[in-house]
Amino acid sequence: MKKFSVFFIILLKFGILNIKASDEPKPPKQINWLFNGVTGKFDRQSIQRGFKVYKEVCSACHSVKRLAFRNLMEIGFSEDEVKALASEYEVKDVPNEEGEMFDRSARLTDMIPGPYPNEKAARASNNGAYPLDLSLIIKARHDGANYVYSLLTGYSTPPKNFELGENMYYNPYFAAGGNQLAMTPPLHTADQVEFNDNTKASIDQMSKDVVNFLQWVAEPEMEDSKSLGIKVIIFLLIFTVLFYIAKKRIWQRIK
Repeated sequence: MKKFSVFFIILLKFGILNIKASDEPKPPKQINWLFNGVTGKFDRQSIQRGFKVYKEVCSACHSVKRLAFRNLMEIGFSEDEVKALASEYEVKDVPNEEGEMFDRSARLTDMIPGPYPNEKAARASNNGAYPLDLSLIIKARHDGANYVYSLLTGYSTPPKNFELGENMYYNPYFAAGGNQLAMTPPLHTADQVEFNDNTKASIDQMSKDVVNFLQWVAEPEMEDSKSLGIKVIIFLLIFTVLFYIAKKRIWQRIK
C-alpha cells in the first residue's frame, strides 16, 4: 500500500496522472454560528434581516410553507407589523355560501403563501427545475447552515476546460449537480436589500442573515430544547451525587 501511494504521488507530480482538484466539490465553509453548541441561541436581529432577504429575493422562487405569519412575532416583529405584512398577501379561502372558492387577504393564522400554486407551475416557470421549499432545507442537508451559506456565496467563474451546461451556473459547493446548478446567483450584488437597522447589506451579510432565518424556520424550538437539555443534565448530576452519598451511607452500616 505504501509503495502504491508513493507511485501515485509521483504520477501526480510529473503530470502523468491528470486530476483536476478544481473540479472536485469543495467542503462547506465553516462559520461560527451563534446557534451552534449546547448553549447556542438565536440572533433575532439577524433573523429579522434574513426574513427580509427571503421576502425580497428568495420568495420569488422558493416557499416556506411550514411558516405562519403569526410565527414572525417570535423573532421580534410586533403584531401590527405582522398584520400589515399579511395584508400584502392573498390566500384561497374555504368555499362561500355559493360553494365557490375566493381570495382574501391573509391573516395571522395563515401559512405564508409560496410563489407558485403547484409543482407543475413552478417547473414551467423555471425551465423544468423545481425550486425547493426552504422550510427544512437546513435540516435536509449535511452541515446544513454552512452548506447553504457556502452555496449562496460560492458562485464563481468555472475553471479552465470545465464544461458548463446551457443556462447553468458554476458553484464548487454544489456536489449533487456536478458543481453546476440552474439557479441564478440569488445574492449577486451588495445593497440588494435595504435593512431597517442600517446594517451594510453585503453579499456575505445577506447570506448569513438568511441562513439564520432558515435555521430558525427549521428548528424554532431550538432554544427551549437546549435549555431543557441543560436542566435535565444538571438534575441528573445532582441526583447522581445524592444517590452516591445515600449508597455510601447505606452500605457503611452493613459493613
